[in-house]
Amino acid sequence: MKQFALLLALPLLLGATGSPRELGKREGACRPGESGPALLVSAVGLKDRTGNLKLEVYPSTDPEFLQDDATLVNAGKTFRRVEVPVPAGNPPQLCIRVPGPGTYSVVLLHDRDRNHKFHWTGDGIGFASNPTIGLSQPKAAAARVQAGGGLTRVSITLNYLRGLRMRPLASAS
Repeated sequence: MKQFALLLALPLLLGATGSPRELGKREGACRPGESGPALLVSAVGLKDRTGNLKLEVYPSTDPEFLQDDATLVNAGKTFRRVEVPVPAGNPPQLCIRVPGPGTYSVVLLHDRDRNHKFHWTGDGIGFASNPTIGLSQPKAAAARVQAGGGLTRVSITLNYLRGLRMRPLASAS
């Protein structure tokens, strides 16, 4: 009986959109002909053309930036995600809708092994405003972008492990 109750509760535990990996995707996906508000993000400095690019939008406050997506969604906070295979275009561009004009913090992940997690030894990561990446995650202000009422263009440079730190590649693809 307990197992049956757990099966019934599973959709509630996973959030309204299903799998945790799907949270924010419906809200984040740009639609053809839509005028905004949205971010058009150019991914600069890819290491290679393998894997997926995952773009996420968060509230621009330190306690909420990079917070668990289910926690944000359940609290009614802004969380948007777009995840696509790395396209052949140079540089790839991803479009993500935002709830309205305002300030958001943005992260871009090059998930080279498609495991849906960031692994610092192989994957690339970048933030809006392109901060230098240290030993800890940047503050929300370092990843901040001001979205307008239409399409706002943003360029994010990806960083990969080079030596003992994360930094952009010397020759970007």
